[in-house]
Amino acid sequence: MKIGELATQTNTPVETIRYYEREGLLAEPQRSEGNYRIYGDAHAQRLSFIRHCRGLDMALDEIRVLLKFKDAPTQNCQEVNALLDEHIGHVAQRIRELRQLEKQLVHLREACLGGQDAQHCGILNGLTEIAKNPVAPPTRGRHVQGAHSGGTPRKSAAKH
Repeated sequence: MKIGELATQTNTPVETIRYYEREGLLAEPQRSEGNYRIYGDAHAQRLSFIRHCRGLDMALDEIRVLLKFKDAPTQNCQEVNALLDEHIGHVAQRIRELRQLEKQLVHLREACLGGQDAQHCGILNGLTEIAKNPVAPPTRGRHVQGAHSGGTPRKSAAKH
């Protein structure tokens, strides 16, 4: 199948498929005489696996580790267990952060209970006060050692 068919079958944008190829997560496909990429069922299955892992908020480096074990099915999977345990910890930390965020937003919302002119809006004034003293964002635990080192943001295609 061509890349458009693979994209449709796996509900994945074409640019994301190309990105995963560049990142080495998806094997380079064969080319047709017209230089079109030609994909098979193995590509579709691997891409679906990658997309499912991304849906679980796994970093590309985590997915690389998982794929390494999928490609070597006779190896002991203890490292996979450790990776998932670490990822569960990351998710738990993120949940705590989101609960704290929710509390902050509720507190802000309570600062303005009625409609009034914007210059007296408790929400806007509260945000303005907070902005006067910016706080560095909390350092989050890493998925995989070095997966997000240096605070490098994920490339947008990887979010798909």
